[in-house]
Amino acid sequence: MKEEIQKALEVLRKGGIILYPTDTVWGIGCDATDPEAVAKVYALKRREDSKSLVLLASDMDMICRFVKEVPEMAIQLVEVNDKPMTIIYPGAVAGEKGSMKANRYCLAANAVAEDGTVGIRIPMMDFCKELVAKFGRPIVSTSANISGEATPKKFAEISEEVKANVDHIVAEHIEKGATGQSSSIIKVGLDYSIEIIRK
Repeated sequence: MKEEIQKALEVLRKGGIILYPTDTVWGIGCDATDPEAVAKVYALKRREDSKSLVLLASDMDMICRFVKEVPEMAIQLVEVNDKPMTIIYPGAVAGEKGSMKANRYCLAANAVAEDGTVGIRIPMMDFCKELVAKFGRPIVSTSANISGEATPKKFAEISEEVKANVDHIVAEHIEKGATGQSSSIIKVGLDYSIEIIRK
């Protein structure tokens, strides 16, 4: 696993795109603070960049660095959660809109929703958790498919087009920790509001 993490880190640090298993399904990933890398992901998926992307963070401390004010409710949800869960946080710390300059202290503007919110998950899988922790900042985790096509639950279901257009493919055997199910999505507000987007 260490060797696989090292290879993926090298590609991420150069602004490349990786194809990797997450705790849910296979994902396309890149440095979430690099607008050029994020733009490559949108191009590969043939998806409009007005739609936001899900990001992975290693822990709550990392989330607190990239969200202006983390709602108390989100912290409580993370503490009791035992299944893959993506939380949509208000007020992402994002770079200047339209800027293609990477800044490791803020998320790429094109990785964040139009309203300034951002979906982040702490993965329940050692490979992903260690990868993001060693990278030191969030990475993109969008399903490994072209927009409109079915989400691949296993490596064997990923299209050749996706495989041919990434810079690195993580070894297939690492997928053992993946559930094959998409995460739940919950939107939280600073006013203690909760909205379940996907169960």
